[in-house]
Amino acid sequence: MDVERSSLCNCVVNFLLEENYVLTAFELLHELLDDGRDDQAIRLKQYFSDPSLFPPDLISRLSSLRVADAQTLLEEKEAAVEKLAISDYELRLAQEDILKLRSELQKKAENLNELNAAATLSGDVSVNGGQKIEQKKKSFFTDLGPLKETERQDLNCAVKEYLLLAGYRLTAMTFYEEVTDQDLDNWHNTPASVPDALRHYYYHYLSSTSEAAEEKFSLLRENETLLNANKSLNQENENLSKNKDLADAQIVTLTKSLDAMQKDLKDKEKQVHVLKQSLEHQRKELNDCRAEITSLKMHTEGSHLGNNLVVSDTDNVQSESLEKYKEEIKKLLKENELLKEKNIKAPESENFVGSENGNLMTDDKAVEIHEDRGEVSNRVDVDLGVEHNGNAQSPVVQTLNQYADKREDTLPELFHPADTNSVVENIKNVSEQNVGLQAVDSSLLVKPDSVNDEAISERTGLGTIQILADALPKIVPYVLINHREELLPLIMCAIERHPDSSTRDSLTHTLFNLIKRPDEQQRRIIMDACVSLAKNVGEMRTETELLPQCWEQISHTYEERRLLVAQSCGELADFVRPEIRDSLILSIVQQLIEDSASVVREAAARNLAMLLPLFPNIDKYFKVEDMMFQLVCDLSGVVVETALTELVPAVLKWGNKLDHVLRVLLSHITNSALRCPPLSGVEGSVESNLRVLGERERWNIDILLRMLTELLALVHKKVIETCPFSFTPETNQAVLSTALLELYARGQVEWDAFEWMHVECFPNLIQLACLLPQKEDNLRSRISKFLIVVSESFGDSYNTCIMLPVFLIAIGDDADLAFLPTSIHSKIRGLRPRSAVAARLSTMCVLPLLLAGVLGAPGKHEQLAKYLRKLLLEDNSVHNPSAKHIPEIVNAIRFICIYEENHGMIVNILWEMVVSSNASMKINAAKLLKVIVPYIDAKVASTHVLPALVTLGSDQNLNVKYASIDAFGAVAQHFKNEMIVDKIRVQMDAFLEDGSHEATIAVIRALVVAVPHTTERLRDYLLSKISQLTATPNSASDLMRRRERANAFCEAIRALDATDLPANGIRDSFLPAIQNLLKDPDALDPAHKEALEIIMKERSGGTFETISKVMGAHIGLPSSVTSFFGEGGLLGKKETAELSSEATVSPKAASPSPVEDTRFKRIMMGNFSEMLRGKAKAPEEGHNQ
Repeated sequence: MDVERSSLCNCVVNFLLEENYVLTAFELLHELLDDGRDDQAIRLKQYFSDPSLFPPDLISRLSSLRVADAQTLLEEKEAAVEKLAISDYELRLAQEDILKLRSELQKKAENLNELNAAATLSGDVSVNGGQKIEQKKKSFFTDLGPLKETERQDLNCAVKEYLLLAGYRLTAMTFYEEVTDQDLDNWHNTPASVPDALRHYYYHYLSSTSEAAEEKFSLLRENETLLNANKSLNQENENLSKNKDLADAQIVTLTKSLDAMQKDLKDKEKQVHVLKQSLEHQRKELNDCRAEITSLKMHTEGSHLGNNLVVSDTDNVQSESLEKYKEEIKKLLKENELLKEKNIKAPESENFVGSENGNLMTDDKAVEIHEDRGEVSNRVDVDLGVEHNGNAQSPVVQTLNQYADKREDTLPELFHPADTNSVVENIKNVSEQNVGLQAVDSSLLVKPDSVNDEAISERTGLGTIQILADALPKIVPYVLINHREELLPLIMCAIERHPDSSTRDSLTHTLFNLIKRPDEQQRRIIMDACVSLAKNVGEMRTETELLPQCWEQISHTYEERRLLVAQSCGELADFVRPEIRDSLILSIVQQLIEDSASVVREAAARNLAMLLPLFPNIDKYFKVEDMMFQLVCDLSGVVVETALTELVPAVLKWGNKLDHVLRVLLSHITNSALRCPPLSGVEGSVESNLRVLGERERWNIDILLRMLTELLALVHKKVIETCPFSFTPETNQAVLSTALLELYARGQVEWDAFEWMHVECFPNLIQLACLLPQKEDNLRSRISKFLIVVSESFGDSYNTCIMLPVFLIAIGDDADLAFLPTSIHSKIRGLRPRSAVAARLSTMCVLPLLLAGVLGAPGKHEQLAKYLRKLLLEDNSVHNPSAKHIPEIVNAIRFICIYEENHGMIVNILWEMVVSSNASMKINAAKLLKVIVPYIDAKVASTHVLPALVTLGSDQNLNVKYASIDAFGAVAQHFKNEMIVDKIRVQMDAFLEDGSHEATIAVIRALVVAVPHTTERLRDYLLSKISQLTATPNSASDLMRRRERANAFCEAIRALDATDLPANGIRDSFLPAIQNLLKDPDALDPAHKEALEIIMKERSGGTFETISKVMGAHIGLPSSVTSFFGEGGLLGKKETAELSSEATVSPKAASPSPVEDTRFKRIMMGNFSEMLRGKAKAPEEGHNQ
C-alpha cells in the first residue's frame, strides 16, 4: 500500500507541475511535509527552490510590497473609470476609421483575389499536403500531443478525487481555485468517470505495454489527420466547382457584351459622320448670321452718332433692327436645339470602347466650337469699337457697360438656349429700358462652362471662409459685449464650412467664450446657435467638436459658463449618437451636479430630465437614480424644487421603477435619522432611542418626506390599476369602499402595490417617528400631512379599516384587523411595543401622529374628540396604561394644538377636566393649559384659559392650586394685554396671601420666567413683591427651605437686573431687596452672593467700601443708606440735578461705567443666560415651533 500510495502521489505531483498548477503544488508540498512524507516531497522541494523559476530578488520585492489602503484604491478606481470612459470614446472613433479603411481595402482587393483564387487554392493543397506528410514522418509514437478539454477535465477530476481521499483538503481547495475554466463538481458520464479513477488509470497503465499504447495513439492520430485532410479536400473541390461555374458564366456574358459593343461602335461611327456634316452646315449658317448682325450693329451705331436729334427715327431703326435680330436668334436657337437633340440621342459608347478615332473627332469638334465662340466674341468687340484700355468711350458703350454692371446675373439667362420665348421676352425688356444695343452685345457673349463656374465659385467660397476664420478671432475682442451675438452667423458659417479641424476647434472655442459672463438671454442666443450648428454639421462633428468644448468649460471659474455647459447637455444630446448620450454627456452632467453654484446644479437637474428620454436603454438607471436622490437632497431650495417637479417625474417615466424608488426613498429617510448620535448614552433609556438631528439630516428627512407625499399620487394610481377586483368608484376621493376591503381581507389574491402602504410605508414612518425628539415638530408635522393626504386619496374606509388599526397597535392599544389578510397580521402585530420603554417611546412619538395624521383627517373630528375624551377623562387608575405616560400624552395634545381647528375641541375637554372631582385630572388640566398657551390667541386666553386657571387656583387641593401657578406664568410670558396682566396680578396676590412657602416659591419662579417678555407693570409688581418678601424676617429654622427661598429671590433679582428698571424702583425696592438678601449669608449660594455684590456695586455707582457701609448692622457699621440715595449718591445726583443745577456731585459718583457695558458684564458674570435658558427657553422654543 505504501508503494502504491507513493506512486499515485508522484503521478499527481507530475500532473500538477506539467499543467502548471503551481499554487496547488505548493499547498501539496506543505501538506506532505506536515504528514512527514519528506521522501515524496523531494521533487516539489527542488522545484520551488530552483532560483531560475523563483528568483530571490523577486520574492523579496513581492514581500516588501505595500498594502494599498481603501482610500487609495478608491481614488485609483475613479481615475481608471474616467480614463476608461475617454478610452472607450477614442476606441469607438478608431474602430469607425478602421471599418472605413477596411471596406476600401476590401473593394480594391476583390478583383485581385478573384484572379488569384484558383492558383492559391492549388498551391495551398500541395503545401498543406506536403506539410502533413512531413509532420507524419517526423512524428513519434511517444508524443501524445496536447491534452484535449475532455481529457484535461477527466484528469483534473481524478486528481481532485485523489486529493480528497488522501486527506489533502487544503490542497484540494487550492486546486479548486486554480482550475477556473472547469467545473470539478460536475464530472460528465464518460468512460473515464469511475470511482477511485486515478488508481484505475494507474492499474490500467501497468497492465498494458508501452508499445501497444503508442501504436493505439498513433492510429488515432493518423485517423484524425486523414479525416481532416479528406474534409479539406472536399471543401476545396466544392470551391473549385463553384469558381468554374462562375468563370463560365462570366465568359458567356463578356462574349455577348462584346458583340453588342461592336455593333454599337459601327452605329456610332455612322452617327459621327452625320453629325460632322450637320456641324459644317450649322457653321456656315452661323457665319452668315454673324455677318448680318455685324452690319446691323454698324448701321445702328452710325445712326446714333450722326443723328442725335432725331430720336424717333433712331427708335424706329432700333425696333426694326431688333425685329430682324429676333428672327435670326430664333432660327439659330432652333438649329442649336436640333443639334443638341442629335447629340443626346447618340449613345455614349465612344468612351467605353476607347476608340482613338472617336476621341480625336470629339476633340476636333470641341476645338472648333470653342474657336468659333472666341471668334464671335472678338468680332463683336471689334465691330463695336470697344476700347478696353482707354478712358474715352462713346455714350452708347458707357450705357452698355453700366447696364452690364447692373444686370450681370441676368445675362447668362438671356442667352440660355433652353427656351426661345424667354429669350425674346428678355430682349423686349431690354428694349423697353432703352438699352437695346446692350442686349444685342451681351447676348453674343459666351456663357462660361458650368463646371468651371462651380470650381471658381468653390475656390472663391473657400477663400472667403479662410479670410473670415482668420479675422474673427481678432474682431471679437473689440466688439461690445452686448453686440457680440451679431457675430454668431459669421462664426457658425466659418465653423460649418472651414476644411481645417484645428481652425474649427478654435472657432468653436470662440463661440463658447463669446461673452465672458453671459446672462440668461445671451446664453439662450449662444445655445440656439450651437443647436443650429449641430443640426448642420451632423453627429460625428458634434461629438468631436462641440462636446469637447463642453468638457473644457466644466470647471470654468465663472458659473455662467458652467451654466452654459449644463444647458448644452440637454439640448445637444439629440444630435449625437445614442451611445454617447448615456456615457459622455451623462458623465458631464454627473460632474455638474457636484458644482458649488446652485444655479448650475439646478440647470444640471433640468437638463438631466431632458436627457433621459433620449437614452437608448435603461442600463444606467441606478446611476441616474443616485444622481436624482443627490439632487433631491441638495441644500439649495431651487435645486430641490427643480428636482422634485421635473427630474423625479422624468426618471419615473423613463425607468418605470416606482417600486424601487419608493423602497430606496424609505431607506434614505430612516438611514438619515439613524446616522445621527443618540440623545443619551444611557443604555435602555428612552433618550437612547432618540437621535440628535443635525441641520443636514433634518433638511434631508424633510425633503424626502415631501417627495414621498408627491409620489403618493402615482402610488394611488398604481393601486387602482393593479386592483384585482372589479369595482366602480363613486367619487375620486373614496375609491376604496368597505366592500372592496372585505374582498382584499380574504387574502385570495395578491395586491402588492396596495399592501406596500400598510406593510412597508407605515412601519417605516413609525420607525422614523420613534427616532425624533419632542422638539422636532416640523418633521412630525410633515409626517402628519402625509398621512392626511393618504386618507384623502384612499378614502375614509381605508382610514378607518386600515390606517387606524395599524397606528393603534403601534401605540399599544387593541385594534380590529378584520380588514387585513391573515398573512400580514404578524407583521402588523410586530409594531406593538414589547417593553415599558418601548411603550413610553410609542406614546411620545407615535401618539401625535395618530391624533394629528389619522384621527386629524377631514371628517374625523368627532372620532378625534371621542378618542381624546377616552384618553384624558377616563379614570387615571393604576390599571389604565395611559396614566403612566402623562407627560407624553400632554406633549401629544400640545402637538395637535399646532392646528388651530383643534383649539375649540381641546378647550371643551379641558373644561370637563377642570370641573372634574378627580384631583389628578385637574392637575393634568393645569399642565395642558400651560403647554397650549403658546398656540392660542388673546381671545381664547382671556375667555377660556384664564377662567379655567382661576378655577383651578381657587381649588381646595393645594397640589391643584400650585399646579395652576406655572400656567399663570406661561400666560404672563406670552400675553401683554393689560386686562390679562391685571387678572394675573390679582390671582398672584391671592396665592401670596396664602403665605405658604411652596406658593411663594412657585409664584416667584412663574413670574421670573415671564420677566424678559412681559410688561413693565408686571415687572414692577414682581419687584415690589420681592422687596416686601425679603424685608419680612425669615423665621424658618430649616436651612434648606431658607436656601430655596433665597435662590428663588436671587434668580428673580438677576432676571430683573437684565431689564430696564426705573430709578425709583431701584432705589426703593431693588437695592433694599439685595441688601436684605445679603443679611443672611448662610442661605445664599456663593455664586448668587458674588452676583448680588456686583449688581449692588454697579447699580449704586459706588465702590465696594460704600456697599459695606450700606449693609449697616450686618457688618457692624451704621446702616444709613445716605451715601447711596443722598446728595452725594448716584441716584441723589440724578434727582437733584433735575431740581437744581447747583447740587454738589461726588467725584467717585460722577463717572459711572457705560450702561451697555455694565449690563452685559452683569449678565456674563452672573451667569444669568444659563438661568434664563433653563427657565424660559423651553416654552419659547415650543411657541416658535
